[in-house]
Amino acid sequence: MRKVAALILAAGRATRFGGPASETKLSEGFNGRPLVRHVAEAALASRASPAGLVTGHAADKVVSVLAGLDLFIVHNGAYAEGLSTSLKAGVAALPPEVRGVLILLADMPLVTHTLIDRLIAAFETQPVEPDAVVPVRNGRRGNPILIGRNLFAEIAELRGDHGAKPLLKNTGLQIVECPTDDPAVEIDVDTRAVLDQLRKNPAFPRGNTFS
Repeated sequence: MRKVAALILAAGRATRFGGPASETKLSEGFNGRPLVRHVAEAALASRASPAGLVTGHAADKVVSVLAGLDLFIVHNGAYAEGLSTSLKAGVAALPPEVRGVLILLADMPLVTHTLIDRLIAAFETQPVEPDAVVPVRNGRRGNPILIGRNLFAEIAELRGDHGAKPLLKNTGLQIVECPTDDPAVEIDVDTRAVLDQLRKNPAFPRGNTFS
């Protein structure tokens, strides 16, 4: 069995969302819980283990809304340098027996443990350990993505405000695409307008997208 961890990236400033610089959108409420708690609870309900959180901006506030959850915490003091620094910090903290890591964005509250487990199953059942597993909806790759240990060294070399997706453009990689009709793979709460729409329609009918 290939051991897969989960890593929630929750360090960013989220300037597109607006609000005071000392605040974080991740503590905003949705369906009775903070945005980031939806993601954390999905990770913990899945087969991924261990589950970790990378903090940065408003770290104390983010951690406070996750009280009682069994997460390991990694603080990224260089979060202002971009998303890649959070990804590197989190991957570097994983135990050596982990063969893959599910990268979860903290502002995607519709992602479920069922989706996470589908990606893990796709990773485990390949005859040869793949480099990555990605969900695909309507021909487009979404999130979260599962990165295999084969790419951990490349992650350590990333720079700037992007995650692992640039690595996946390498045509020589073995990438498993996992088809899904779940719109959650495309929905991140970048702006307050998106959150307002989700609050009005939390069931989120299939086929709709917000941007």
